[in-house]
Amino acid sequence: MPRLTAELIADSPQFTNPVKDWELDLRGNKIAVIENLGATLDQFDTIDLSDNEIRKVDGFPLLLRLKSLLVSNNRVCRIAEGLEQSLPQLETLVLTNNNIEELNDLESLTSVPTLTYLSLLRNPVVHKPGYRSYVIHKLPQLRVLDFKRIRLKERKKAEELFGGKKTEDRSKSKKAKTFVPPAAPAQRPPPPKPTGPSQQEISRIRDAIASARSLDEVQMLEAMLKAGQIPSDLGAPPPPHWSGQNNHQVVEEDEMESV
Repeated sequence: MPRLTAELIADSPQFTNPVKDWELDLRGNKIAVIENLGATLDQFDTIDLSDNEIRKVDGFPLLLRLKSLLVSNNRVCRIAEGLEQSLPQLETLVLTNNNIEELNDLESLTSVPTLTYLSLLRNPVVHKPGYRSYVIHKLPQLRVLDFKRIRLKERKKAEELFGGKKTEDRSKSKKAKTFVPPAAPAQRPPPPKPTGPSQQEISRIRDAIASARSLDEVQMLEAMLKAGQIPSDLGAPPPPHWSGQNNHQVVEEDEMESV
């Protein structure tokens, strides 16, 4: 299979075409792969690759000058993504009589903002229902499709057919989101139950204080009342180690009375 080499490029016809663009004619060389176009030194406005065996539109170096690419009568079934990066000035793409079958195969052209002329005549894709409206909707920058100028009524029709569907899909996606209910307000904890001695126990402690035999015993009972501690025997005297010297005096007085 012949290759697109630098020698073939140098030997191919170069001329000014009827629209006064400098053109490189690479027609009819049975080329299967686009390659080595860097050998053109970015000197051409138009490159004609018609009547070859090309299957994929790709393999371009950065060509700042190229505006028109003619790839008719090939076997193209795919268009590479990122054409806008290698061909930033591309305005015309002619793909007449190729093998592009699906509308999705044209998706890569949506990123080429400079593209204004496109031909897909005699490709299987043109027989898809809504083909022209779909392409007009997906490529709003186009002015001419299949050598027919795009009319305002066609743009409106494309918007009605595919713009509404896009809006509907967006609304469905919004509705599909999971609803998260607001958090329930935190319930207040129940008030703590009152703790401490009951009225009956307080009365018993007061009676014990009234019948206490010493100041230390009174102080001990008052401290217990404040702390909420209820001794099991309210009338019993405080232990000997409760308060130092005073307790010793009470013990000594008790011993003297017993003697």
